[in-house]
Amino acid sequence: MILDKINEPKDLKNLSNEETELLACEIRKLIIKKVNETGGHMGPNLGIVETTIALHKVFNSPVDKIVFDVSHQCYPHKILTGRKEGFIDPSKYYIYTGYTAPEESKHDIFKVGHTSTSVSLAVGLAKARDLKCEKGNIIALIGDGSLSGGEAFEGLDCAASLNSNIIIIVNDNDMSIAENSGGLYKNLEVLRKTKGKNDLNFFKALGFDYFYVEEGNCVEKLVETFEKVKDINHPTIVHIKTLKGCGLKEAEENKEMFHWIMPHALDNFYNEPVVEQENYTNITTNYILNEAKKDSTIVAITPATPGVSGFNKKFREELKNQYVDTGITEQHAVAFASGLAKNGAKPILAVMSSFIQRTYDQLSQDLCLNNSPATILVYWSGLTSADATHLTCFDIPLMMNIPNLVYLAPTNKEEYLRMLDWSVKQNKYSTAIRVPNIELISTGIEDKTDYSILNKYKIEKEGSKIAILGLGNFLPLANRLAKEIEETLNIKPTVINPRFITGIDEELLENLKKDHEIVITLEDGILSGGFGEKIASFYGPSDIKVLNYGGKKEFTDRIPLDKIYEDCRLKENLIIEDINKILNLARI
Repeated sequence: MILDKINEPKDLKNLSNEETELLACEIRKLIIKKVNETGGHMGPNLGIVETTIALHKVFNSPVDKIVFDVSHQCYPHKILTGRKEGFIDPSKYYIYTGYTAPEESKHDIFKVGHTSTSVSLAVGLAKARDLKCEKGNIIALIGDGSLSGGEAFEGLDCAASLNSNIIIIVNDNDMSIAENSGGLYKNLEVLRKTKGKNDLNFFKALGFDYFYVEEGNCVEKLVETFEKVKDINHPTIVHIKTLKGCGLKEAEENKEMFHWIMPHALDNFYNEPVVEQENYTNITTNYILNEAKKDSTIVAITPATPGVSGFNKKFREELKNQYVDTGITEQHAVAFASGLAKNGAKPILAVMSSFIQRTYDQLSQDLCLNNSPATILVYWSGLTSADATHLTCFDIPLMMNIPNLVYLAPTNKEEYLRMLDWSVKQNKYSTAIRVPNIELISTGIEDKTDYSILNKYKIEKEGSKIAILGLGNFLPLANRLAKEIEETLNIKPTVINPRFITGIDEELLENLKKDHEIVITLEDGILSGGFGEKIASFYGPSDIKVLNYGGKKEFTDRIPLDKIYEDCRLKENLIIEDINKILNLARI
């Protein structure tokens, strides 16, 4: 194998064209085998193999610094920078993260997992290099999908005015996660059709020097162009045409499906599809489809991540013009939803918890300051074993402190559908719903709650002495804890379903003072600035003891969820230990 003698980028320098093509095949086979076993980003990595080889053959990493956008296409880079054992040896498949990570290698400049950031980061590196009178190339690798993000435009605008070396490689495979959406892509299409020769050129209009590579999956052609721009003394764009999923037929033909896959997706690809069980994703899409047939003003929105919310191709085709993919533009998506709502439409914006972080100003200013009655569905929320770049535990403190926002936490199917229906049809509040990130629970009893009466909690079980508030995903934990307390301490606790994240039920909390000594809060997110602290603040001047349970304020990185729960004492036996300490002190 050619790869046997490649341990760091300098080992590529003397490879022949034939050897680099063979190396590309070897890398591709490793990626297909590993990603099919572990899950991960398949299509993006297969499409960028040749580009990565050419980059490391021409440039001198880490003196020349390569910044990956999103970095979900960094697997070939990791293989070529001393981490190939993580792709060759199945026992080491999990030792490296799926994203660039400076703690792993000097060839990774940033820990990156969110989109549209590479150009801005690279401009900063380039400016610092110039201030220190240093040499070296600064290269940003960004996909065409990421170009729709606002930060990408801001970075390009700034980069174009840099009077020194910065090389931006635009990896154009005519795809985001799903199809590209937006006017920019018409110009990219024209540039592809004319092989970069069309006079209408977005990049040249900004002031960049411009090179086009038609054969973006050919190492020889890429090396030829990279040699031309190496050490160039002004801002330059290298626009390369590549094939997403290149080398794997299934990924080439099903680009959206194979962008990111679950383990063994390739093995199961030709099997009969499993009948999908009812879950919070498909009850959402069914609700939207049914309501959209009755109301032409309902519009479903996604910022380029339709898979997160189950907005599959069939769903999109059925909705037609009542579906909008804004591209990778979470900020725009929130403001767009606000504008729709302000003019009488009924927008439903679906977004992943990790990505809602990008929208704070729009949530605050464009949406809530204007009381626009849009509906935002926040998916995949909660403590997670994911990479540090994709944590989904920060949405509660981020959103619950924005004035005018009603943030709801349903605990079962009936509550969720009632909240969703109420939110879509009311016109007084900006509303977000934390879509349950647990297996679907159905009570079989229609929820008739009037959610326009804000901040009214629901008592699930009457008790005394100890009250447990289980927010959203953690109501099942509250019920298990209550059962354990009753069995071990002979105390029947009160169990409360708060339902509202953004406000407290002062009347209910005040009533608990009469016959309760301990109040426990459980939230599936970080504690700092979160729901439990609001409850603790309410009881501060009283004799009630409050125990808050949730995540720590930290960036975890692929830590098993059970270990996180253990560290945060989010287990029945550990919470009971804490209760006993309080009860024993009270007896002294």
